[in-house]
Amino acid sequence: MARPRFRRGHEGCSVRGMRFRAVHAVVLVIAVGGSGCDPVLNVFGSFFPAWVVCTITGIFLALALRPLFVALRLEAYLGPLAVVYPSLALLLTMLSWLVFYRT
Repeated sequence: MARPRFRRGHEGCSVRGMRFRAVHAVVLVIAVGGSGCDPVLNVFGSFFPAWVVCTITGIFLALALRPLFVALRLEAYLGPLAVVYPSLALLLTMLSWLVFYRT
C-alpha cells in the first residue's frame, strides 16, 4: 500500500501560516503592553485587575436577568440562548466598566 504524499509549498512555509503567526504576535504585544494599564483593586487583601471584577459583575447581572425574562415570557422570543446570554453578559460587563472606571 502506497503512503500518501503531503505537499509543501515554498519550503514548508505558507502565506497563511505567516499571517497566523503575525496576528498572534500582534495580539501578544497588545496583551503584554496593555496589561499594566488597568486599575488594580484590593478585594479582601488580594489584588485583582478591575476587568476581572467587571466581568464577574456582568456575568452575575446576566444570570439575575434570566428569571425576569422567564417571568415576563420573553425568553422564547430571544433567539438562540447560547448567543443571547453571553452577549448580554458582555454588554453588562462593558457597562459596568463604564460606570465604575470612566475618566
